[in-house]
Amino acid sequence: MWKDVPTQRVSADGVDFAYRELGQHNGGTPVVFLAHLAAVLDNWDPRVVDGFAEKLHVVAFDNRGIGASTGTPANTIEQMADDAITFIKAKGFEQVDLFGFSMGGMIAQEIVLKAPQLVRKMVLAGTGPAGGKGISAVAGVTFHDMLRGFFTGQDAKQYLFFTRTPSGIDAGKAFLDRLKERTDNRDKEISTRAFLAQLKALRAWGKKAPAQLSGVEQPVLIVNGDDDRMVPTINSHELARRLPNSTLIIYPDAGHGGVFQFHADFVHSAIEFLARQPEVGTR
Repeated sequence: MWKDVPTQRVSADGVDFAYRELGQHNGGTPVVFLAHLAAVLDNWDPRVVDGFAEKLHVVAFDNRGIGASTGTPANTIEQMADDAITFIKAKGFEQVDLFGFSMGGMIAQEIVLKAPQLVRKMVLAGTGPAGGKGISAVAGVTFHDMLRGFFTGQDAKQYLFFTRTPSGIDAGKAFLDRLKERTDNRDKEISTRAFLAQLKALRAWGKKAPAQLSGVEQPVLIVNGDDDRMVPTINSHELARRLPNSTLIIYPDAGHGGVFQFHADFVHSAIEFLARQPEVGTR
Protein backbone atom coordinates (compact mmCIF):
# COMPACT_ATOMS: atom_id res chain seq x y z
CA MET A 1 0.00 0.00 0.00
CA TRP A 2 1.11 3.55 -0.65
CA LYS A 3 1.05 4.35 3.07
CA ASP A 4 3.82 1.87 3.85
CA VAL A 5 5.66 1.02 0.63
CA PRO A 6 9.41 1.66 1.18
CA THR A 7 11.24 4.52 -0.48
CA GLN A 8 14.08 3.30 -2.67
CA ARG A 9 16.89 4.98 -4.62
CA VAL A 10 18.48 4.55 -8.01
CA SER A 11 21.54 6.52 -9.16
CA ALA A 12 22.02 7.97 -12.63
CA ASP A 13 23.80 10.99 -14.09
CA GLY A 14 25.13 11.98 -10.66
CA VAL A 15 21.66 12.03 -9.09
CA ASP A 16 20.22 9.68 -6.47
CA PHE A 17 16.55 9.50 -7.44
CA ALA A 18 14.13 8.65 -4.60
CA TYR A 19 11.18 6.54 -5.72
CA ARG A 20 8.46 4.16 -4.58
CA GLU A 21 7.33 1.15 -6.57
CA LEU A 22 4.32 -1.08 -6.05
CA GLY A 23 1.58 -3.00 -7.81
CA GLN A 24 1.41 -5.82 -10.30
CA HIS A 25 4.86 -6.75 -11.61
CA ASN A 26 3.46 -9.13 -14.20
CA GLY A 27 5.32 -8.01 -17.27
CA GLY A 28 2.89 -5.23 -18.13
CA THR A 29 3.93 -1.70 -19.02
CA PRO A 30 4.95 0.30 -15.91
CA VAL A 31 3.05 3.51 -15.20
CA VAL A 32 5.36 6.35 -14.17
CA PHE A 33 3.73 9.12 -12.11
CA LEU A 34 4.89 12.70 -12.79
CA ALA A 35 4.03 15.10 -9.99
CA HIS A 36 2.61 18.61 -9.71
CA LEU A 37 4.17 21.88 -8.62
CA ALA A 38 5.81 21.65 -5.15
CA ALA A 39 4.89 17.96 -4.83
CA VAL A 40 6.98 15.22 -3.30
CA LEU A 41 6.08 11.54 -3.05
CA ASP A 42 3.67 12.08 -0.16
CA ASN A 43 1.53 14.46 -2.21
CA TRP A 44 0.10 11.64 -4.32
CA ASP A 45 -3.42 10.61 -3.34
CA PRO A 46 -3.24 7.10 -1.80
CA ARG A 47 -6.59 6.19 -3.39
CA VAL A 48 -5.24 6.96 -6.84
CA VAL A 49 -1.89 5.22 -6.36
CA ASP A 50 -3.38 2.13 -4.69
CA GLY A 51 -6.19 2.07 -7.24
CA PHE A 52 -3.71 1.96 -10.12
CA ALA A 53 -1.54 -0.56 -8.28
CA GLU A 54 -4.38 -3.07 -7.94
CA LYS A 55 -4.03 -3.75 -11.66
CA LEU A 56 -0.81 -2.10 -12.78
CA HIS A 57 2.89 -1.68 -12.03
CA VAL A 58 3.25 1.81 -10.53
CA VAL A 59 6.40 3.88 -10.06
CA ALA A 60 6.45 7.39 -8.56
CA PHE A 61 9.66 9.37 -8.08
CA ASP A 62 11.11 12.69 -6.97
CA ASN A 63 12.79 14.52 -9.80
CA ARG A 64 16.29 15.95 -9.41
CA GLY A 65 16.60 18.20 -6.36
CA ILE A 66 13.03 17.49 -5.23
CA GLY A 67 12.12 15.78 -1.94
CA ALA A 68 14.70 13.11 -1.13
CA SER A 69 16.34 13.14 -4.58
CA THR A 70 19.76 14.76 -4.77
CA GLY A 71 21.05 17.33 -7.23
CA THR A 72 20.23 20.86 -8.29
CA PRO A 73 16.54 21.44 -9.05
CA ALA A 74 15.73 21.96 -12.73
CA ASN A 75 14.24 25.33 -13.69
CA THR A 76 12.78 24.36 -17.08
CA ILE A 77 10.14 21.83 -18.03
CA GLU A 78 12.48 20.54 -20.73
CA GLN A 79 15.19 19.74 -18.17
CA MET A 80 12.65 18.07 -15.91
CA ALA A 81 11.70 15.86 -18.85
CA ASP A 82 15.36 15.00 -19.49
CA ASP A 83 15.75 14.03 -15.83
CA ALA A 84 12.59 11.90 -15.95
CA ILE A 85 13.93 10.11 -19.03
CA THR A 86 17.19 9.51 -17.15
CA PHE A 87 15.26 8.00 -14.24
CA ILE A 88 13.12 5.80 -16.49
CA LYS A 89 16.17 4.43 -18.28
CA ALA A 90 18.02 3.94 -14.98
CA LYS A 91 15.14 1.72 -13.88
CA GLY A 92 15.71 -0.37 -16.99
CA PHE A 93 12.29 0.31 -18.51
CA GLU A 94 12.21 0.06 -22.29
CA GLN A 95 8.70 1.54 -22.55
CA VAL A 96 6.35 3.13 -20.04
CA ASP A 97 2.94 4.70 -19.66
CA LEU A 98 2.94 8.21 -18.18
CA PHE A 99 0.49 9.72 -15.72
CA GLY A 100 1.24 13.41 -15.45
CA PHE A 101 -0.75 15.68 -13.15
CA SER A 102 -0.56 19.46 -13.63
CA MET A 103 3.14 20.32 -14.11
CA GLY A 104 3.71 16.59 -14.48
CA GLY A 105 1.46 16.62 -17.53
CA MET A 106 3.67 19.28 -19.09
CA ILE A 107 6.72 17.15 -18.36
CA ALA A 108 4.97 14.18 -19.98
CA GLN A 109 4.39 16.19 -23.16
CA GLU A 110 8.09 17.01 -23.37
CA ILE A 111 9.03 13.37 -22.75
CA VAL A 112 6.86 12.10 -25.61
CA LEU A 113 8.34 14.73 -27.94
CA LYS A 114 11.93 14.00 -26.89
CA ALA A 115 11.71 10.20 -26.65
CA PRO A 116 8.52 8.98 -28.38
CA GLN A 117 9.77 5.39 -28.49
CA LEU A 118 9.83 5.36 -24.68
CA VAL A 119 6.11 6.14 -24.28
CA ARG A 120 3.21 3.76 -24.97
CA LYS A 121 0.27 5.80 -23.59
CA MET A 122 -0.28 8.95 -21.52
CA VAL A 123 -2.81 10.14 -18.96
CA LEU A 124 -2.71 13.94 -18.64
CA ALA A 125 -4.69 15.51 -15.79
CA GLY A 126 -5.18 19.15 -14.84
CA THR A 127 -2.67 20.31 -17.39
CA GLY A 128 -2.29 22.13 -20.68
CA PRO A 129 -0.04 22.72 -23.69
CA ALA A 130 2.93 25.05 -23.86
CA GLY A 131 1.75 28.63 -24.17
CA GLY A 132 -1.68 27.67 -22.87
CA LYS A 133 -4.11 30.19 -21.44
CA GLY A 134 -3.27 31.24 -17.88
CA ILE A 135 -0.30 28.90 -17.41
CA SER A 136 2.21 31.73 -17.07
CA ALA A 137 0.04 33.09 -14.22
CA VAL A 138 0.24 29.92 -12.11
CA ALA A 139 2.75 31.56 -9.74
CA GLY A 140 0.38 34.44 -9.01
CA VAL A 141 -2.59 32.13 -8.42
CA THR A 142 -0.46 29.90 -6.18
CA PHE A 143 0.85 32.73 -3.99
CA HIS A 144 -2.64 34.20 -3.71
CA ASP A 145 -4.09 30.94 -2.46
CA MET A 146 -1.13 30.32 -0.17
CA LEU A 147 -2.04 33.61 1.50
CA ARG A 148 -5.71 32.61 1.65
CA GLY A 149 -4.68 29.38 3.30
CA PHE A 150 -2.44 31.18 5.78
CA PHE A 151 -5.13 33.62 6.87
CA THR A 152 -7.83 30.94 7.14
CA GLY A 153 -5.64 28.26 8.72
CA GLN A 154 -6.14 25.88 5.80
CA ASP A 155 -3.89 24.06 3.36
CA ALA A 156 -3.59 26.08 0.15
CA LYS A 157 -4.53 22.99 -1.87
CA GLN A 158 -8.07 23.34 -0.50
CA TYR A 159 -8.32 26.49 -2.63
CA LEU A 160 -5.98 25.56 -5.48
CA PHE A 161 -7.34 22.08 -6.23
CA PHE A 162 -11.03 22.23 -5.31
CA THR A 163 -14.07 24.39 -5.93
CA ARG A 164 -15.64 26.44 -3.15
CA THR A 165 -18.97 24.64 -3.45
CA PRO A 166 -20.05 22.33 -0.59
CA SER A 167 -19.04 19.20 -2.53
CA GLY A 168 -15.72 20.72 -3.55
CA ILE A 169 -14.91 21.76 0.01
CA ASP A 170 -15.80 18.32 1.35
CA ALA A 171 -13.70 16.64 -1.36
CA GLY A 172 -10.75 18.84 -0.47
CA LYS A 173 -10.94 17.97 3.21
CA ALA A 174 -11.13 14.25 2.42
CA PHE A 175 -8.17 14.51 0.04
CA LEU A 176 -6.02 16.34 2.58
CA ASP A 177 -6.87 13.74 5.22
CA ARG A 178 -5.79 10.96 2.86
CA LEU A 179 -2.40 12.63 2.35
CA LYS A 180 -1.74 12.12 6.07
CA GLU A 181 -2.30 8.35 6.01
CA ARG A 182 1.41 7.63 5.69
CA THR A 183 2.89 8.36 9.10
CA ASP A 184 6.33 6.72 8.93
CA ASN A 185 9.27 7.36 6.60
CA ARG A 186 7.62 10.30 4.90
CA ASP A 187 9.37 12.15 2.12
CA LYS A 188 11.38 15.31 2.62
CA GLU A 189 9.36 18.46 1.90
CA ILE A 190 10.27 20.50 -1.17
CA SER A 191 12.84 23.22 -0.54
CA THR A 192 12.14 26.90 -1.20
CA ARG A 193 14.90 26.84 -3.82
CA ALA A 194 13.26 23.96 -5.69
CA PHE A 195 9.80 25.54 -5.46
CA LEU A 196 11.05 28.80 -6.96
CA ALA A 197 12.85 26.89 -9.73
CA GLN A 198 9.59 25.14 -10.61
CA LEU A 199 7.69 28.43 -10.69
CA LYS A 200 10.30 29.82 -13.08
CA ALA A 201 9.84 26.76 -15.29
CA LEU A 202 6.06 27.19 -15.34
CA ARG A 203 6.29 30.87 -16.26
CA ALA A 204 8.58 30.04 -19.18
CA TRP A 205 6.35 27.13 -20.27
CA GLY A 206 3.34 29.43 -20.25
CA LYS A 207 5.09 31.93 -22.50
CA LYS A 208 6.57 29.32 -24.82
CA ALA A 209 5.42 29.05 -28.42
CA PRO A 210 2.82 26.28 -28.86
CA ALA A 211 4.38 22.88 -29.52
CA GLN A 212 3.41 20.80 -32.51
CA LEU A 213 1.47 17.91 -31.00
CA SER A 214 -0.25 16.59 -34.11
CA GLY A 215 2.59 14.12 -34.61
CA VAL A 216 2.04 12.46 -31.24
CA GLU A 217 0.62 9.06 -32.19
CA GLN A 218 0.28 7.64 -28.67
CA PRO A 219 -3.22 7.33 -27.19
CA VAL A 220 -3.83 10.03 -24.57
CA LEU A 221 -6.48 10.30 -21.86
CA ILE A 222 -7.04 13.94 -20.84
CA VAL A 223 -8.85 14.62 -17.56
CA ASN A 224 -9.82 17.74 -15.61
CA GLY A 225 -12.51 19.40 -13.56
CA ASP A 226 -14.84 21.90 -15.22
CA ASP A 227 -13.59 24.79 -13.05
CA ASP A 228 -9.80 24.55 -12.88
CA ARG A 229 -8.40 27.89 -11.72
CA MET A 230 -4.73 26.83 -11.69
CA VAL A 231 -4.52 25.55 -15.26
CA PRO A 232 -7.80 26.79 -16.77
CA THR A 233 -9.98 23.98 -18.10
CA ILE A 234 -9.94 25.42 -21.60
CA ASN A 235 -6.39 24.06 -21.82
CA SER A 236 -7.68 20.49 -21.48
CA HIS A 237 -10.03 21.08 -24.41
CA GLU A 238 -7.13 22.57 -26.36
CA LEU A 239 -4.96 19.52 -25.66
CA ALA A 240 -7.77 17.25 -26.86
CA ARG A 241 -8.01 19.30 -30.05
CA ARG A 242 -4.28 19.15 -30.72
CA LEU A 243 -3.60 15.53 -29.84
CA PRO A 244 -5.00 13.34 -32.65
CA ASN A 245 -5.51 10.16 -30.60
CA SER A 246 -7.03 11.58 -27.42
CA THR A 247 -10.04 11.07 -25.16
CA LEU A 248 -11.35 13.84 -22.88
CA ILE A 249 -13.09 13.52 -19.50
CA ILE A 250 -14.34 16.63 -17.67
CA TYR A 251 -15.74 16.20 -14.16
CA PRO A 252 -18.59 18.48 -13.00
CA ASP A 253 -18.28 20.82 -10.03
CA ALA A 254 -14.58 20.06 -9.81
CA GLY A 255 -11.37 22.02 -10.03
CA HIS A 256 -7.71 21.33 -10.65
CA GLY A 257 -7.84 18.24 -8.43
CA GLY A 258 -10.80 16.67 -10.19
CA VAL A 259 -8.98 13.33 -10.44
CA PHE A 260 -8.70 13.28 -6.64
CA GLN A 261 -12.27 14.42 -6.04
CA PHE A 262 -13.58 11.71 -8.41
CA HIS A 263 -10.80 9.24 -7.67
CA ALA A 264 -12.92 6.09 -7.98
CA ASP A 265 -14.23 6.99 -11.43
CA PHE A 266 -10.87 8.31 -12.55
CA VAL A 267 -8.97 5.18 -11.53
CA HIS A 268 -11.52 2.98 -13.28
CA SER A 269 -11.40 5.09 -16.46
CA ALA A 270 -7.60 5.31 -16.48
CA ILE A 271 -7.09 1.58 -15.95
CA GLU A 272 -9.63 0.79 -18.67
CA PHE A 273 -7.86 3.22 -21.01
CA LEU A 274 -4.40 1.82 -20.30
CA ALA A 275 -5.62 -1.76 -20.76
CA ARG A 276 -7.40 -1.06 -24.03
CA GLN A 277 -5.81 -2.66 -27.05
CA PRO A 278 -4.95 -0.24 -29.85
CA GLU A 279 -7.18 -0.23 -32.87
CA VAL A 280 -5.80 -1.56 -36.12
CA GLY A 281 -3.69 1.08 -37.80
CA THR A 282 -2.87 3.00 -34.61
CA ARG A 283 0.22 2.81 -32.48
